[in-house]
Amino acid sequence: MVMFDGVRLTSPARTWLDLASLLSIDELVVAGDSIVVEHGEDFPIPRQPLATIGDLKRIVGRHPGMRGVRKARLALDLIRVGADSAPETMMRLALLQAGLPEPVLNVVLRNRLGHPVVWPDAAYPDQRIALQYDGAHHGDSDQYRRDIKRQSLTERLGWREVRVQKSDLEGDRPFIVEKVKAALFGPSAAAIHERTGS
Repeated sequence: MVMFDGVRLTSPARTWLDLASLLSIDELVVAGDSIVVEHGEDFPIPRQPLATIGDLKRIVGRHPGMRGVRKARLALDLIRVGADSAPETMMRLALLQAGLPEPVLNVVLRNRLGHPVVWPDAAYPDQRIALQYDGAHHGDSDQYRRDIKRQSLTERLGWREVRVQKSDLEGDRPFIVEKVKAALFGPSAAAIHERTGS
């Protein structure tokens, strides 16, 4: 229990565990990611977590017989720090479930001066691939211009940007898997240029 404005509430970690009997594993991972999300000072909006992964592990350990605790243990293995939204978590889970390498969260792309300039939603740093989830608000004309600028900047830094929409996450075989496979294992722009001369 925690006190907030004189009212007793369950802690974020306990609330997450209470949800374990009601949610699917994927939904529990989404909830867990939203509780542990944290961004450092290099991000436009630094964030502190509501609870840590350690807090979630401790609450699970204290309630071994509780309904949903087995599901909570499975979800714990998939919770990561750095996802800002449910679709970002679902994107990562779809890639993992398809057997693809897990993308890294909380990556910061820096310019020549070392200043942070792009914050991918997820990334494959070794392959220099940035994943960006474009939610409904990305249809706004101002946001669209910012997205184009971000993509251009990402590419000038030598990275490729894979843009993901809601429809890319839907169905039994989400299209995000094909997009990321193509980016990870398809011919690179340099290889295409080498073969075609264009």
